Amino acid sequence: MDNDENYPKVKITKRMIKSAKEQVSKVKVDRTVASDIDTLTGIIGEYVFAEYYYNDWRKNNVGENKGDFNFEDLEIKTSAFPFNENLNLLVREDYAKKRKPPYYVQIIIDVSDKEADEIKPGTEAYICGFATAEEVDDSPKRDFGSKYGGEGGYRCHYISIKNLNPMSEFEKEYHTESN
Repeated sequence: MDNDENYPKVKITKRMIKSAKEQVSKVKVDRTVASDIDTLTGIIGEYVFAEYYYNDWRKNNVGENKGDFNFEDLEIKTSAFPFNENLNLLVREDYAKKRKPPYYVQIIIDVSDKEADEIKPGTEAYICGFATAEEVDDSPKRDFGSKYGGEGGYRCHYISIKNLNPMSEFEKEYHTESN
């Protein structure tokens, strides 16, 4: 049984989805895509974090931060998958070598099944926790494959959601680090 009360949640709104869809062509990057809604998922993850942290999903840098961290000094990693604590924060090995944000925050958009091709208004997003760049670098790596089967063609550092630092600690640490 999932212990999901340990994770802050944000409900995704119709406005968030509409705005994210308008941004997809502007922010899409040329890389291996794990699902048809990868880019949309990433944008909505940034909106969810802004809603959680700033109480306003519009306080994001989507469209202005291509090639840089999602927020000033943190990277939001988002997956659209049925929520459970056995999921992982995944950071592509090549990405982890190029960039070193002080923090990675994992968000899971709780879609109905792993092959979902849309995100509906009212869907809950779980803010699962965070890891430092050092914790990611020290984590194991493997190819998690594609949602559609077969290998993904790249390895990812991974940390189980249940082993991430809780968001209650992020609030304390992030304020300390940024001041």
